[in-house]
Amino acid sequence: MSGHSHWATIKRKKGAGDAKRGQVFTKLAKEITMAAREGGDPNMNFKLRLAVDKARESNMPKDSIERAIKRGTGESKDGAVFEDVMYEGYGPKGVALMVECVTENRNRTVADVRHALSRAGGNLGEAGSVAWQFSRKAYFLLTGDNLDFDKIFEIALENGADDVEQSEDGIEIYAEADAYKMMSDALFAAGLHIQEAQIRMIPNQPIDLPLDDTLQVLRVIDALEELDDVQQVYHNMNISDEAIAALENEE
Repeated sequence: MSGHSHWATIKRKKGAGDAKRGQVFTKLAKEITMAAREGGDPNMNFKLRLAVDKARESNMPKDSIERAIKRGTGESKDGAVFEDVMYEGYGPKGVALMVECVTENRNRTVADVRHALSRAGGNLGEAGSVAWQFSRKAYFLLTGDNLDFDKIFEIALENGADDVEQSEDGIEIYAEADAYKMMSDALFAAGLHIQEAQIRMIPNQPIDLPLDDTLQVLRVIDALEELDDVQQVYHNMNISDEAIAALENEE
């Protein structure tokens, strides 16, 4: 399961200083706004704290962060009303896709997602047509120097973890979705650096594809994630070490 995370890390590094930064800020602002609906104090709202930390790591301006928080709490009336939407469909080679969006205009968003899939030979499906192939899981990525795997494993197990993995990016923890808050509170209380924490759609039976097909599908997913309203694309494809190496070598 860690292949997806490593691919995401590669994309973050490649996009950190290029022309896509404005688009990254747009997505981060939406994430902050949605998180702030549960409370505008990052010290009391773990999801907001994580979103703000992510924005700061991307050098998002402080006033932009504050505006996004106020939009989420309702203090600011100058912004659009956003909502979470999940679209389902298939990409090339029959790969199942779950496209997570935050939008203020569903009609525009569904048209953009449908067009991107159709252009790549995929198609948008009805609600439920793909979701049965995935399970909702809480996911955490811990990073930092000298992480104590045994200690983290013990904390994770005590707070509902299904799986704990050591990967190239750090230590990854998977748990049932309803254990998200309990796990995040425990990891934060232990003073661990949480690089990522989210509810993910994890494939029940990942499929393997040849390298060229894998790269073709990943490019389609990249195209989807370049849409302003798309926050995350989940898929049921294994990403091999060979595919990771090829991605790292791409310009």
